[in-house]
Amino acid sequence: MGAREARCGRRDRVLRIKRLDHFGVDVVDLERAERFYAEVLGMTVQMRLADQVLLRGGDTSCALFLRPDRAPADPEQVKNPLGKSHHAFEVAWDELKAAPTFFAERGVPYHAPIDWGDHDCLYFMDPDGNLLELVGYRPKVERT
Repeated sequence: MGAREARCGRRDRVLRIKRLDHFGVDVVDLERAERFYAEVLGMTVQMRLADQVLLRGGDTSCALFLRPDRAPADPEQVKNPLGKSHHAFEVAWDELKAAPTFFAERGVPYHAPIDWGDHDCLYFMDPDGNLLELVGYRPKVERT
């Protein structure tokens, strides 16, 4: 019996995850972060407390946690984003293709799209340096 099996007590018992409900990120300026997630990613405020804001976009929620003492993020991480901790949002293929121009016009740091075959991804950073990703799947007619 392996260590995981010993901790769970049974070999045939696992928890069945349905989906990711929400994720949270630390931010230095709550108002600035809320504006970014609303104006850039189209998320809407679901709840606002003194030290946090819960936003919703699509089928996912994002909690912004006020951390004024947060250590500054490395702005260079977006230049080599693979293998780094991040959160990814699925968008329509057309949205992904429009993202570089959209981000450039708004001064959002981003990495050029990466082609993974059936989908592309584009990494970018929020104003607090949290690494985020857009994922867009090619329409079936474009898949080879």
